[in-house]
Amino acid sequence: MKQPFPKHVFVTGIGTGVGKTIVSAILTEALQADYWKPVQCGGLDNSDSHIVKGLLSNQVSKVHPETYALKTASSPHYAAAQENTEVHLNHFQIPGTNNRLVIEGAGGLMVPLNKKHLVIDLIQYLNVPVVLVAKNYLGGINHSLLSTAVLKSRNMNLAGIIFNGPNYFDNEEIIQHFSGIPIIGRIGETKSITPKFIFEQAEKLKLYLSEYFEL
Repeated sequence: MKQPFPKHVFVTGIGTGVGKTIVSAILTEALQADYWKPVQCGGLDNSDSHIVKGLLSNQVSKVHPETYALKTASSPHYAAAQENTEVHLNHFQIPGTNNRLVIEGAGGLMVPLNKKHLVIDLIQYLNVPVVLVAKNYLGGINHSLLSTAVLKSRNMNLAGIIFNGPNYFDNEEIIQHFSGIPIIGRIGETKSITPKFIFEQAEKLKLYLSEYFEL
């Protein structure tokens, strides 16, 4: 029996630059969910929140403000230190909404928020299921399996993996085989990220998700 898709999900990646923001926008559009980026580091004039908002076509989704908006494009612990501040877990609170919520992390699971906590600790603190974004490249199998292994080691709920970009040899099949985690989406390539592309990919993603979940 299919389970309902989680009300809140945390989108993280197997590393930096794998397409978390684009996947988050597509997932937000597919579900007509709200979007929240708890920590933004750098690019405040064109933050991930700005990017996602500009890519959405539906009139339902709301983009919630960041808890921390830091100027330096770096790991959150370092960006915060440059502003003589510190990221505290107890400052994070899931925005009040009756809608579904897509939460986008900073970098991968083991990125430091401060000297005590990593992004994975934030996920546990918020207590929401994870959607893992993977990209196919040489080394992607290792990074994907390491990410799924650390999530499993903490008994965390991994809703599924979304692959961004074309397959690389048999990466996807091997990652699914060894991790046992379902592939719940594949995002196509494009030369230009536009609202039209996001909408088209969202429609395809809904078909993937409907194989595993009630939407």
